[in-house]
Amino acid sequence: MATTAPETLQAELDALTNDGFVVIERVLGAGEMDRLRTALEPHLQGKHFGRNKFEGFKTQRVYALCAKDPAFGDLVSHPRVLRLLDHFLEPNYLLSAALAIHLGPGGKRQEFHYDDGSYRIPRPRPAIGMSTMWALDDFTGENGATELIPGSHRWGAERPAPDDPRARKIVMPAGSLCVFLGTVWHRGGENTTDRPRLGITPQYCQPWARQLENMTLAVPQEIAARLPRRVQELLGYSIHPPLMGYVNGMHPARLIDPDYHKRDRVEARRATEILDRPR
Repeated sequence: MATTAPETLQAELDALTNDGFVVIERVLGAGEMDRLRTALEPHLQGKHFGRNKFEGFKTQRVYALCAKDPAFGDLVSHPRVLRLLDHFLEPNYLLSAALAIHLGPGGKRQEFHYDDGSYRIPRPRPAIGMSTMWALDDFTGENGATELIPGSHRWGAERPAPDDPRARKIVMPAGSLCVFLGTVWHRGGENTTDRPRLGITPQYCQPWARQLENMTLAVPQEIAARLPRRVQELLGYSIHPPLMGYVNGMHPARLIDPDYHKRDRVEARRATEILDRPR
């Protein structure tokens, strides 16, 4: 995997700070995209259509992706994403949601919303979450490319109009990535073509915030135990110091790895010392 030049990272961080989002083109290769499509295929056989207008009645949504195939674990922990999250979220941040969105022909555009709106904290405020959209098909102006409003992460009580002229369609080739702050107003676009548009949207949150999808229940423990350690941490098998996230007074990683305290002695010792303090 090619290393990103430092000046490119700074440009991406500047775009996130100023506009609330950044587009990084052609991050995934053809083989990586084929692996993800193959993993999704069994779940897109006429199943999982939206249950309401927001989800989209002509849109298929596949949730709990990390329970479906290890390929999605690699995606949610992709270094091009984590290096950006490291600058905007506190250490030990979590995976809040991970779903595929297969927007079918005739699928209508969503209402504008922002992804960390479930946290009822008045705006303007720093983002509590961050979202990504991976394009597995070309995202075009006709097939429902995500629409974002630049600068809307700074808004207070302002809300966009349905036809807000400031909205920008995120047109990008397959394999590309859009990262945006959880306070950015956006929506899925309308698909006026005769072909579906496939995207995957992992979303992340501060380590002290509740996840949108309860990952430790959504991903069975026997599957979580086989995922890379970094992915396990994102799911919630981690501690946010001094002790947030413990289970029965111990590090939650022990639930999926009984020998965890032997494999990571430094972290385990630190957590044990904190949990054993008199209270």
